[in-house]
Amino acid sequence: MRISQCIAPALLLLAAGAAQAASAWGFDDGSISVVAKKSAETVKEKLNQKAPLSKPVSLGNTDTLKLSLTAKDNGKGKRPHQAFLVIQEQDSGLEAPFPLTVKETGKAAVQISHKDLPIQLLLSAKPLKAFVVLASFGSAQGLSTPVFEVKIETDANAPPPAYEEPLRYGKKPEIQHVFRADAKSPPKVISLFFALAVLATLPALLIGWIYLGGNVNHLSKAIGPAPLSHATFFGSIVAMEFVFFMYYTSWNLFQTLPVIAVISAATVLSGTKALGEVQSRRLAGER
Repeated sequence: MRISQCIAPALLLLAAGAAQAASAWGFDDGSISVVAKKSAETVKEKLNQKAPLSKPVSLGNTDTLKLSLTAKDNGKGKRPHQAFLVIQEQDSGLEAPFPLTVKETGKAAVQISHKDLPIQLLLSAKPLKAFVVLASFGSAQGLSTPVFEVKIETDANAPPPAYEEPLRYGKKPEIQHVFRADAKSPPKVISLFFALAVLATLPALLIGWIYLGGNVNHLSKAIGPAPLSHATFFGSIVAMEFVFFMYYTSWNLFQTLPVIAVISAATVLSGTKALGEVQSRRLAGER
């Protein structure tokens, strides 16, 4: 009695596990119909999930292909999480999935016409394979089975659909970049004219000093307390003008900037002390 009581629950669990493992998706009441837009003629075929149709179904440019079936889980009508009619090109394996509209009872349907198919499939010379795909969460085994083939019929009077290959990322030809020639200096006549214009301001500067009462006698007084500062300050101004000349004639920007940085630092340090000495004499009343 005790042995039978132990064996019975174990057998029930094994039976339940076997039934769950044998659960699989399938379909019933499957049919396919091709409805012509310009005529009342309709081609209808029954579908079987175990074997596809023996002959391809023709789909004209004005026809509509309609598929209907009842999805079942372990023989019971049920709505799967995934339900597609997949159209596949035989040579390249290119696929186009079309989702089925499924009710809670498992009844599903989908419609396809030429405008729904990619151009690559419309240009296929061989019939296209059609698969029904049903799957869901859980332990039930999904279904992916061929059900029929579609032969695309095109209008002989209409131009074939144009197809452009998509852009693919890959190795490209090497680009030989040619840099522009370096900028040339202006004509020497123009440069000489502006140089003379700058030199012409020197007499005007000397006349201004004489008119304003410049005193050259203070030169010895200025150099006496701070000779190095005045000499460095004046020399840095001359050196900066020389750097501009070299940049204009031969140097590039990367050669010019470091030299300008060094001369600028010397100008600031020496100018602070040199101009401070001049300020001290002015404050003392010397003119």
